Amino acid sequence: MKLLSAHSAGVVVVGVLAMGSYSAVMADHDHDHGHDHEHAHDHGQDKDVNAGYFDDGQVEDRQLSDWEGDWQSVYPYLQDGTLDPVFAHKAAHGDKTAAEYKAYYEKGYQTDVNRIVIDGDDVTFYEGDEAHTGEYVYDGYEILTYEAGNRGVRYIFEREAGDEEAPKYFQFSDHTIAPNDADHYHLYMGDDREALLEEVTNWPTYYPSDLSGKEIAEEMMAH
Repeated sequence: MKLLSAHSAGVVVVGVLAMGSYSAVMADHDHDHGHDHEHAHDHGQDKDVNAGYFDDGQVEDRQLSDWEGDWQSVYPYLQDGTLDPVFAHKAAHGDKTAAEYKAYYEKGYQTDVNRIVIDGDDVTFYEGDEAHTGEYVYDGYEILTYEAGNRGVRYIFEREAGDEEAPKYFQFSDHTIAPNDADHYHLYMGDDREALLEEVTNWPTYYPSDLSGKEIAEEMMAH
């Protein structure tokens, strides 16, 4: 695929409330990510990156192939109760009740896009019985800075051909800042690049489609 060196030199500062939400996402989803098979960072450095502490010079461009595959939304598993043990687990180790965690993640996971297939430059978005495919090119990355001092990186892709119904832009966040195969990710989708950068409360989340809901729940609790 085409890989452009078009990353942004700027940063986006997110306010206190938004920062709290997004920081919680990064902390609650701090799975070990197993993405260091190509980059031999030490374990402590990986933890810092996952928590949002890194230098600008550590951030690298990534290709769409890092997210290639067949992916399913976890939102249906929240709705049908499959993820309830995850929220109970969080409540046992956190500062919210299981019901409060579930309400928080319900807002985060909510989406009508129940499946995504990434094959080369083509990305197909499934909404119920409808499917829309676009051909996407890399549009750089943005480093978001939060008032708490931690940061995040959004990897951005723009549709250059395909169905108009497919999002004009989408932005990956998987707590990784260099080329690595994703094991799950949060995705921000829409037609306004800048507006998506401000979105920090709704982060549809996708895991491989060959995992069962129970396996996803076990993965979430294991990390």
